[in-house]
Amino acid sequence: MPPRLEIRHLVVVLGDQLDRDSSAFEGFDPALDHAWMCEASEESTHVWCSKQRITIFLAAMRHFAAALRSEGLPLLYREMAPGSLAGALAETLAAHRVQRVVLTEPGDWRVQQSLLRAVGATPLEMREDRHFLCSRHEFAAHARGRKQLRMEYFYREMRRRHRVLMEGDQPVGGAWNYDADNREAFGPNGPGLLPVTPRFEPDDITQDVIELVETQFAAHPGSVAAFGWPVTRAQALQVLQSFIDERLEHFGRWQDAMWEGEPWLYHAHISAALNLKLLNPREVISAAEAAYRTGRAPLPAVEGFVRQVLGWREYVRGIYWQQMPDYAERNALQANESLPAWYWTGRTEMRCLADAIGQTLQHGYAHHIQRLMVTGLYALLLGVAPRQVHVWYLSVYVDAVEWVELPNTLGMSQFADGGLMASKPYAATGKYIERMGNHCRGCRYDPSQRIGEKACPFTTLYWDFLGRHDALLAKNPRMALQVKNLARLAPAERQAIADRASALRRGEIGAA
Repeated sequence: MPPRLEIRHLVVVLGDQLDRDSSAFEGFDPALDHAWMCEASEESTHVWCSKQRITIFLAAMRHFAAALRSEGLPLLYREMAPGSLAGALAETLAAHRVQRVVLTEPGDWRVQQSLLRAVGATPLEMREDRHFLCSRHEFAAHARGRKQLRMEYFYREMRRRHRVLMEGDQPVGGAWNYDADNREAFGPNGPGLLPVTPRFEPDDITQDVIELVETQFAAHPGSVAAFGWPVTRAQALQVLQSFIDERLEHFGRWQDAMWEGEPWLYHAHISAALNLKLLNPREVISAAEAAYRTGRAPLPAVEGFVRQVLGWREYVRGIYWQQMPDYAERNALQANESLPAWYWTGRTEMRCLADAIGQTLQHGYAHHIQRLMVTGLYALLLGVAPRQVHVWYLSVYVDAVEWVELPNTLGMSQFADGGLMASKPYAATGKYIERMGNHCRGCRYDPSQRIGEKACPFTTLYWDFLGRHDALLAKNPRMALQVKNLARLAPAERQAIADRASALRRGEIGAA
């Protein structure tokens, strides 16, 4: 039996807090303190996590633990402990004499509540997460007294506060937002020759994790055959530099574009590293701004990228902590359909969905338009219960941590919060997908048709969505025109739309 340790501070390091400069390590004394990390099996099973997601978390944790040991920091590390994180922590506290538990604020409400219970009578010091540029308290102050929360105003406030892309009190270039310049499609010839995205051959530590996942989580979705994500800070910095040097200048123009069989395109692929805390958003923003200041990337591309990191990422975290725990249960549209089974396999006749889900299962990744306007849009139009959609997104993506995934899914994608996050539902026909990519060329369905055997399911379901929610949508200034267009359809056509939509919900159409 291991000796009973005398520990002044037990510093808890969670799997998405792999930051040596985090607040939890402040004042760490190797002679008195111990770090504590744990691979709890429940973290991979409370939602049915994909193999890619399990692998990136465990591999990054083990590499971080190795780095702590190389510094000579005392570390208690539990590999694949059965049960919960909270249960493992309670066992550790029972086995040793710990004066105080110290941790940085967890990212997830569920984890925070369980750890608060686990420490029991042991004193707990929970420190602010300095990784973010807006603290929970600062966001609460921003939200206080506002009738509506909109990211654009928060983003401008953050730009001013942190002096990002500013000239005095004004935004560089005279405008806050260059979104109108960042919506191009590739055109009929596609993206052309794309820069190589850094992928990393698994080392011994990562290979051990892959073998564990293939054995212990064999029934979980996806594959780790192509695993190549950054799992160390050095690798994460390499991915960031590659993006700044090779893709940032084209990112803005084509950030919304899609192309079949091309998962990486001009995106940064750093969100997982950011959410694991292998990268700091300040260094990411600084690198992007420096690329603009030195003429290596145009302002629309840099502003569009900075808006995602400094604006949207900080904003959704603020929404999450302001609204939890009730936020997770919201369902403003009363959507109660089941998620189609092919979301877990990719076996569907709709080429855009087959492509997005296929690459998701292969790499644990899809870019934001594939998530919002392909997989998310279909679930919205079909009327899937938002909690099921949330569980799927949290399960399959390597960058999915609940504080960022839940508001993006329930709020922006599914409009389940009734407009807190987005001013209107992101509803569209298949024509949007046709405009932004090439999937429709080889698809059996026609995005211009809403009824008939060739009708695109997105288009059918869009008109059905308007019909099912016409009373609510007619009150929304940004949706009222679409509802008026619905009213122009003949009753027979509206019935045909409803009948085909019902067949789609029953799974009679679309599955391969």
